[in-house]
Amino acid sequence: MNAQVFSDTVCTLGEGPLWHPEEQALYWFDIMAMRLYRRDQTGEVHWQFDEHVSAGGWIDKGVLLIASETALFEFDTQSGESTFLKALEADNPVTRSNDGRADPWGGFWIGTMGKEKEAKAGAIYRYVDGRLHKLFDKITTPNAICFAPDRSCAHFTDTRTRKIMRVSLDGDGFPDAKPELFVDLWEQGVSPDGAVVDASGRLWVALWGAGQVSCYDTTGALQSSVDVGGVHSSCPAFGGPDLDRLYVTTAAQGRDPAGPGDGLTYVAPVATKGQQEHRVLL
Repeated sequence: MNAQVFSDTVCTLGEGPLWHPEEQALYWFDIMAMRLYRRDQTGEVHWQFDEHVSAGGWIDKGVLLIASETALFEFDTQSGESTFLKALEADNPVTRSNDGRADPWGGFWIGTMGKEKEAKAGAIYRYVDGRLHKLFDKITTPNAICFAPDRSCAHFTDTRTRKIMRVSLDGDGFPDAKPELFVDLWEQGVSPDGAVVDASGRLWVALWGAGQVSCYDTTGALQSSVDVGGVHSSCPAFGGPDLDRLYVTTAAQGRDPAGPGDGLTYVAPVATKGQQEHRVLL
């Protein structure tokens, strides 16, 4: 299956697509350009920030939680005003935020990484009830943060390892066991990036360098793939009125020369239904 262009805006590092269920709009980030984009049927707009922004969750109509280079903050898309919530490795100039997603309990998981991909410089945190909890450390490139619809587990990866992990969660949404291997892509030579889980529990992961999103069932078996025009596919999200469209960001970064499809954002109809993105509860 081939995806079509959703936005022809070229992102150096497109990431963090988020379908806002109350606005029926897609948000996404260009981390390197320090921008947040939004597109719906009326057109596309963007907001400029003064540091890297990479991931978000929806709090209300017109209100997002955004993870930046140094903080988590509340962002009002109507006024453009930001309200500080929590520092995020603000005392560490080496790192910035990367992949993140709201969990089924209303918390928000966010990964950090070195700006130059310094080995094991990053970590994965959970923000919930006003507190930031470190869940995993010594991670180089945290990605693929997503959650099973039955709340039983979360997924994540350190992209450099090419291994997607699964970790069991307790009744409050915290890991209660050591992470276990879910999918090993080392021998295939492809790198897992962002991921999302559909309503049936299947994981859809963007494969950096492969120009596609691959779907794996709950046993880790490959089911299908969606091809996109950008070689560096970075993160998928389900959206649309029936949550049966797969949106995919890509990156022009690392492409020399960049192809005509690199850095664009794509959409494809899929024969499944996604989960509605969870609301962040503050």
